[in-house]
Amino acid sequence: MANAASSSRPRLSLRWKQPSVIPGFGMTLGFALTYLSLIVLIPLAALLLRPVELGFGGFWTAISAPRVLASLRISFGCALIAAILNAFFGLIVAWVLVRYRFPLKRIVDALVDFPFALPTAVAGIALTGLYAPNGWIGQFLVPLGIKIAFTPLGIIVALTFIGLPFVVRTVQPVLQDLDPEFEDAAASLGATRWQSFRFVVLPSIAPALLTGFALAFARGVGEYGSVIFIAGNMPMISEVAPLLIVTKLEQYDYAGAAAIAVVMLCASFLILLGVNHVQRRFSRHRERLT
Repeated sequence: MANAASSSRPRLSLRWKQPSVIPGFGMTLGFALTYLSLIVLIPLAALLLRPVELGFGGFWTAISAPRVLASLRISFGCALIAAILNAFFGLIVAWVLVRYRFPLKRIVDALVDFPFALPTAVAGIALTGLYAPNGWIGQFLVPLGIKIAFTPLGIIVALTFIGLPFVVRTVQPVLQDLDPEFEDAAASLGATRWQSFRFVVLPSIAPALLTGFALAFARGVGEYGSVIFIAGNMPMISEVAPLLIVTKLEQYDYAGAAAIAVVMLCASFLILLGVNHVQRRFSRHRERLT
C-alpha cells in the first residue's frame, strides 16, 4: 500500500530552467521588433508599394525624366564629393585633436559637434550669407571667377559642413585607443612617418574611417534644409532630388515622389552595402596581421 501511495504522488522535477542571459528576453525582443516595424519596416513597405499604382511603364517614365536624372546626379555626385572631402579633412581634424595639445583645444573639440546642434535651415542661410556674391567670403571670390553660392559647388560646401562631424567622431575614439608605441616601433625599424601611417595607423583606423564616410554620404544624399538656400534650386543645374520630391508632393504627385524616393533608397542601400563589404575586408585583413 505504501508503494502504491508513493507511486500515485506527483514527482517533483529536480531540473532547473537555465536563466536567460537577458532578463525578459521574449518581451524585450517582441517590443524591439514591434518598435522597429512601426518606425522603419512599415514606412519603408508603404514607400515601396506606393509607386505600384504607376505600373512599370509609369514608374520608368517617372524616374527616367531628364529633370529627375539630373537631380539624382547632383544629389549623389555632390554627396560623394563631400564625403570624400570629409574623409580626408575629418581624419586630419581627428588626428590633431588626439595627438596634439594646443590652447582652446576643448573649444575646438566642441565646435566639431556644432553642425549637429545647428538647425539645417540656419546653416543654409549662414553659408549663403558667407558665399553669396555679396557675402563676406564670396565678394573676394567673384573677382577670381569663383562662384560658390547658387551652384553645385555651394551644395558641396553645405554637405561638407554637415557631414564633417560624422567622420571626426567615428575616427577619434579609434585613434585614442591606438597606442603610439606601435608607431615608435615602426620608426625604430627604419620606417618613415608616411610608412608608419600607411602600414600601422591606416589599417587600424580604416574601418572607422569608412564608417564615417558612409554616414557622411548617407546624410548628404538626403540633406534638404542646408542645401535649398545655397543651391539656387535651378532645374537641371543645381536642383537636388529631395527638393524635387517636395515639389512633386506639393503638386499632389505622391506616386511620382515615391518613385524618386525608391530610386534614392535603392541606390543608397547598394552603395552602403559596398562600403560595408570593403569595411569587412579591412577588418579581416587587420585580424590576419594581428
